Amino acid sequence: MSHLNNARSHLRFLTCGSVDDGKSTLIGRLLHDTGSLTEDQLEQLARHSAQFGTCGDDLDYALLLDGLMAEREQGITIDVAWRYFSTAQRSFIVADTPGHAQYTRNMVTGASHCDLALLLVDASAGLLTQTWRHACLVALMGIRRCVLVVNKMDRVGFDATRFTDIQNEFAAFAERVGIAQLQTIPVCARDGDNVVRDSTRMDWYSGPNLLAYLHAVDIDDAEPAEQNPWRVPVSWVCRPDAEFRGYAGQLTRGDVRVGDAVCVLPSGARSTVRDIFLGDCRSESALAGQSVLLQLADELDIARGDVLTPADARPSVSDQFEADVIWLDSAPMLPGRPYRFQLGTAQAQARLNPPKYRLNVETLEHLAARSLAMNEIGRVSLSLDRPLVFEAFEDNRTLGGGILIDPLTHQTVGAVLIRFALRRAANIHWQALDINRQARAAAKGQKPAVLWFTGLSGAGKSTLANALEQRLYQAGHHTYLLDGDNVRHGLNKDLGFTDVDRVENIRRVAEVAKLMADAGLICLVAFISPFRAEREFARKLLPDGEFVEVHVDVSLQEAERRDPKGLYRKARRGELRNFTGIDSEYEAPLAPELKIDTAQVTVEAAVEQIHAWLRDRGYLETI
Repeated sequence: MSHLNNARSHLRFLTCGSVDDGKSTLIGRLLHDTGSLTEDQLEQLARHSAQFGTCGDDLDYALLLDGLMAEREQGITIDVAWRYFSTAQRSFIVADTPGHAQYTRNMVTGASHCDLALLLVDASAGLLTQTWRHACLVALMGIRRCVLVVNKMDRVGFDATRFTDIQNEFAAFAERVGIAQLQTIPVCARDGDNVVRDSTRMDWYSGPNLLAYLHAVDIDDAEPAEQNPWRVPVSWVCRPDAEFRGYAGQLTRGDVRVGDAVCVLPSGARSTVRDIFLGDCRSESALAGQSVLLQLADELDIARGDVLTPADARPSVSDQFEADVIWLDSAPMLPGRPYRFQLGTAQAQARLNPPKYRLNVETLEHLAARSLAMNEIGRVSLSLDRPLVFEAFEDNRTLGGGILIDPLTHQTVGAVLIRFALRRAANIHWQALDINRQARAAAKGQKPAVLWFTGLSGAGKSTLANALEQRLYQAGHHTYLLDGDNVRHGLNKDLGFTDVDRVENIRRVAEVAKLMADAGLICLVAFISPFRAEREFARKLLPDGEFVEVHVDVSLQEAERRDPKGLYRKARRGELRNFTGIDSEYEAPLAPELKIDTAQVTVEAAVEQIHAWLRDRGYLETI
């Protein structure tokens, strides 16, 4: 073990593997044999082993980590179980992650905090699909050190050949996915062989036992300061009084010192570090991993999400990236749908393009894909509504690893591992034009607006929008009507009616409506537009007050009764799939500017109601 260096006193590692490979048993054995359990814990383990155990009269060490009652009853790990223990040489935080494919999100969560992975396999079962999947996820999540723990060697009679075959097969795959440091250890976790003490039943193995390896492994990736510049994503601006202004955040890499030249990104403002606080104490320097409060020599406009960096070693800023996305939600990824993107302490709205490929985690083959389902991994381009400070994930997990959040449910739906910025982000710039939207609107003597009519098929959107446009046109207003059916004859003729296509349908129409408003027109949009997220995206494309959502509301029963195109009848017969209201959801507006129930009012009365609303709020005033 002399080649290994105990360079760091604190180690975070996760355990992963297929179901029933013995992850919880292994960690339970580690805790027990290192003397990390209290008397109360030992008594509780004895009680639980008698009630739920699978080891006869012996202690069932898995029960130390399978903390949920559902896990104990089923004998599986569902959640990520975190445990802390320490020895004289080192302290450890362990993440015991579930083996089931449907709990990939739990493993990703655990891996994002860890420096090393213990990947377990059952010696009798060998390498399984989940083994390849977990190895691939470990590598994707930036963990470059892995221990392949070949467990349950007792089931194969402690056969050295069996161990060597598994070791060689996995080593070839590990090299392909980029696991730089691999140690393979044969163990029998239930009996403690090669866990904390060397096994007398596997004298053919000359390597370290597991605890010896964990004591000695060097996980310090520190590089010279010039190759490892410091970064502080600002999480909080501290202003207890008018005399003090400090910027709090965690130092994600490198070390910072008083007097260092500072650049604030994305603004590019510069200053120097005047003071460093670690808690309440001043310090001349701080190291990676510490939470710091920096005072600068100058008062600058800095907010949460900005990043403080050395002036001569700045990270990049971009609004378009290529990234690996691990999809975590039960609902599939919808390219074109706006998601909230959290990167470090910064947020932006993100739109994802269809995947360039989906990764087959068993063969590493790149497969064609239009979307990503739960637990799938793909290479995706994403565009943000504003530039963010970033680094490649392999260089900086904090500034390179983000999450996607559904803006309506606030659920985390994906993990994003940034690989690089797209070159077009730096090559494409907004061209300033001499004639702007204000000039175009003034030439027409009107205020531009987008009236967005949404509702079920048959609710009367097109009829109402068409009648309103006639009223506006007769009064001298300049208008244009975008109708759902008409647009699908041209601009969107390549799109179907899946959720993915519906999102893209509305994205394109929203961008066109924005251009219409920019031209000074009053644009009327009549689309089912079933998803709130897409309607909210359209709203955010326009200046405040220019988007008017009109919910044309009727009951599903009334829409089916009308059924002007016979679509509901086809949908009920199964001849028309993904039809809104039948087998595809319609998300009604929560707070529309106008709500019209066409079952209760005539077209003429509805037009008068909308016209009066627009007039009373100044939309129809001549400018």
